[in-house]
Amino acid sequence: MALRREPTARQMRLGVELRRLREAAGLSGREAAALLGVSSVQINQIESGLSGVSEKRLRQLAAHYVCTDEELISALVAMATDRARGWWEEYRGLLPTSFLDLSELEHRATSLWEVQVLYVPGLLQTEEYARAVFSYRIPELQDKELELRVRHRMQRKSILEGAAPTPYVAIVHEAALRIRVSDRAVSLRQLARVLELSEAAHITVRVIPFDLDGFAGAASAVTYAAGAVPKLDTVVRDAPQGADFVDSEAQLDTFRTLLRRLEALSLAPGRSRDFIHKLTKEL
Repeated sequence: MALRREPTARQMRLGVELRRLREAAGLSGREAAALLGVSSVQINQIESGLSGVSEKRLRQLAAHYVCTDEELISALVAMATDRARGWWEEYRGLLPTSFLDLSELEHRATSLWEVQVLYVPGLLQTEEYARAVFSYRIPELQDKELELRVRHRMQRKSILEGAAPTPYVAIVHEAALRIRVSDRAVSLRQLARVLELSEAAHITVRVIPFDLDGFAGAASAVTYAAGAVPKLDTVVRDAPQGADFVDSEAQLDTFRTLLRRLEALSLAPGRSRDFIHKLTKEL
């Protein structure tokens, strides 16, 4: 099997989970290789996402690692054997890899939570709002690259549409709703779009108003993507170098706690819609 030059975040996550299972079993890479009858180099390539792994070999590894969590094993098998090419592949080589990894993560998630303090969440953005956000980038994007990013962001919304949309919760600070990334007209249409989407049964929008005690901030934008099993949940955070994917159990627990706190602080969905309606009259 040819080695991958640039494994995706999903492929690397599969390797990370196999390494965690091996380490939990107290085995070195060399010992795992001996049990499987392969070289330690092959184990390293699998665990780094550079090489794929068949269902048979994955189940052999799980058995050697004394993993009895069949739900987890089945989820890992699905990750290893799914060869479908998603819509985001058309952007490979055209946009940074993190854009594609985020699209795939959202597509595979069983549910999504997003926290935004400065911008309307990407999945709720109108095309003109998204264009204004990307236009603010320094150095400025060339027209072709700008339009690619806008089109990609609009296609990401496909997970919220169709017969089986992904359950989605957006916790948005009042600042994000008030900041005019473009002009008043764009802001009004953006708020109207948020209100429209919030009426869907699978979409929940909750607002954190300025006039609220006990909010110390969320530090940065956070997206929490639920996996097929909780151990495969992932958090995406804004970072200086781009999206930062977080998957350690300790950090996931921290973000689960953060989300519970923010949900408790934020306005209920109905009150949030009323709040946004009020904002539209103030703009």
